[in-house]
Amino acid sequence: MEQTLAAAKAAAPMVQAAAAHVVNKMSPQDMEFAKEMQEAKMNLGPSLQNPLGPDAVHDRNYAIGVADGVGHYEQDWARKYQNPSTPQDVHRRNYAVAFVDSVGHHEQAAAIHAAGFLNADDPVAISFWIISIAMIAATVFFLMEALTLKTHWKTSLHVGALVTLVAAVHYLYMREYWVKFGQSPIVYRYIDWSITVPLQMVEFYLILSAVNPRLGGGMFWRLLIGTVAMLAFGYAGEAGAMNAWAGFALGMAGWGYILFEIFFGEASKVAQAADKVNKNLKSSYDTMRLIVTVGWSIYPLGYFFGYLLGEWGDSPCNFTYNIADFVNKIAFCLAIWWAGKRDTLESMGDH
Repeated sequence: MEQTLAAAKAAAPMVQAAAAHVVNKMSPQDMEFAKEMQEAKMNLGPSLQNPLGPDAVHDRNYAIGVADGVGHYEQDWARKYQNPSTPQDVHRRNYAVAFVDSVGHHEQAAAIHAAGFLNADDPVAISFWIISIAMIAATVFFLMEALTLKTHWKTSLHVGALVTLVAAVHYLYMREYWVKFGQSPIVYRYIDWSITVPLQMVEFYLILSAVNPRLGGGMFWRLLIGTVAMLAFGYAGEAGAMNAWAGFALGMAGWGYILFEIFFGEASKVAQAADKVNKNLKSSYDTMRLIVTVGWSIYPLGYFFGYLLGEWGDSPCNFTYNIADFVNKIAFCLAIWWAGKRDTLESMGDH
């Protein structure tokens, strides 16, 4: 033991001299690298600075190796990619920059969504926002314009303002739900429809009752029954409360019942009589009927392709529903406003 200690003491000056010689021969870059490695080792923690056992040695070497690899990568980047000299290096530099930029862009988008704000790459969220603002603007417009129309048009336009107001409130919630979770706001949407669609059926009754004040309530109740069936079965199928195909078929039957009433039922007969009394009423009725036929067809198409077949996905399906609501609610009420405006102006001209 004493001989070993004596040999170590004798060799110590030689080891120190050799180490000093190596340090003197090291370049500034090598010195910086050695310093970083020593710092990395000091940051490993006590268990890895002085490893006990093969596993600890492996963990220590792995951590230092990772740091060494990162350092070499950064060194290569500084030497080759900041000022690339070959097409391959240019490509690598551009690829690395684009990758970092893409990651940053996605992180920014995620942060924006997490905060509940709109993102330029999300057209569905943008459509929710545009339509919610459009519904609010339409509500104000219909309420103000109702003040200028003849008496029997005022109630119709007030009901139209209720349609757009209810839709506006629900669209604000649907937008936030979509931005936060990226999922279809099925419950909010069907609650919106369960209020606004019956109000639109009320519009048919109000328009025709202006022609025939003795019009009974049977037409209104038939339209309401068709509306309730269409929405209830559609929601039950889409929410999984019943077979999706059965919900689709029964919902279509409810819509068909509405179409039969406005084309061939009592409503259609009263509208034909209105053509002889007030052409503006008949014009409004025809436009509203066209919207219920063509505009409303978008909803079963979205249900069929987006939900039953699963070909569209949530984004295209919701975007389609949003555009359909924009047309079927605002344009529906605009048809009433336009007919009422013309009728009012014509009556003022007669006097």
